[in-house]
Amino acid sequence: MKNLKNINADSLEDAAVIALEIQNAGQTVAFSGGGTDLLQQIKDGTERPDVLISLRTVREEREVRSVGDQIEVGGLITLTDLSQDSTILNQYPVLAQAAASVGSPQIRNAGTLAGNIMQRPWCWYYRNGFDCFKAGGNQCYSVTGENQLHAILGGGPSYIVHPSDVAPALVALDAKYRIVSPSGERQLTASEFFVTPIVNPEKENVLTDNELLAGVIIPQLGRSTRSAYNKIMDREAWTHAVVSVAIVLEMEGEVCRGARIVLGGVAPIPWRVPEAEQLLLGQRITPELARQASRRAVSGAAPLAKNGYKVQMASTVVERTILSLS
Repeated sequence: MKNLKNINADSLEDAAVIALEIQNAGQTVAFSGGGTDLLQQIKDGTERPDVLISLRTVREEREVRSVGDQIEVGGLITLTDLSQDSTILNQYPVLAQAAASVGSPQIRNAGTLAGNIMQRPWCWYYRNGFDCFKAGGNQCYSVTGENQLHAILGGGPSYIVHPSDVAPALVALDAKYRIVSPSGERQLTASEFFVTPIVNPEKENVLTDNELLAGVIIPQLGRSTRSAYNKIMDREAWTHAVVSVAIVLEMEGEVCRGARIVLGGVAPIPWRVPEAEQLLLGQRITPELARQASRRAVSGAAPLAKNGYKVQMASTVVERTILSLS
């Protein structure tokens, strides 16, 4: 493991300024909140920072707070605290369920909201030192190699899948992302924050090296809104989603007035499926309608040689989740 220098930040703004100074001096930097993924990458050699800026000394951005007609969630809140917060449990069960599904209790006690959103892909080629697109190379080895867990939607030139559980839930909740940099703060929607490999094969979002994800802003939902997160794994626990779905339905009695359906584990970014959402609008949810929407959700799938099973798996989990909310 590479020797590196550790600096404790006093605030997120302080961390961003320190990062800029380090970069101007010709060194590389990484931010560490919980560190559950980053430290493993440093050990494996997929991340090689000269300086590690620790955010564990930052006391802000660890809470859920109501501000007007929206909820602000700090990026440094642990996944355990997020999954057990009464506001999240009562108003945003899709997010509470997603946070509670991450890894193990030990990981959730250390891992943070921002860290889960920002974690890098778990593609075995990228994680094992191959000179692939994600590592700055010029090919994706999964195209003709072992691609059982890779993308069936939105792939190319890289076929990684976004590993976050909370990210699909936040996209389904129409959340905004608060970004802190040395020059101040800005906000981005999910469609602006996440980027596909065709835009940038080396990154999954638009953040620069001295920007941090400070937190998220979630609009308050109506009383008739229902939401849920479901996840299928290749073993019972401690692992990432092979397929997942976050669904938010705005209901008027038995009729759907609004729908957001976001798939996880199947694309390089949290993958929203507006074609399936449109099918539900103005309709009473029935088993047949749920089945039609689930098929529409994967209608654009282009599986590789060994991951075609994900198409049916994704369709099934969408159907079951819609029915559970109806």
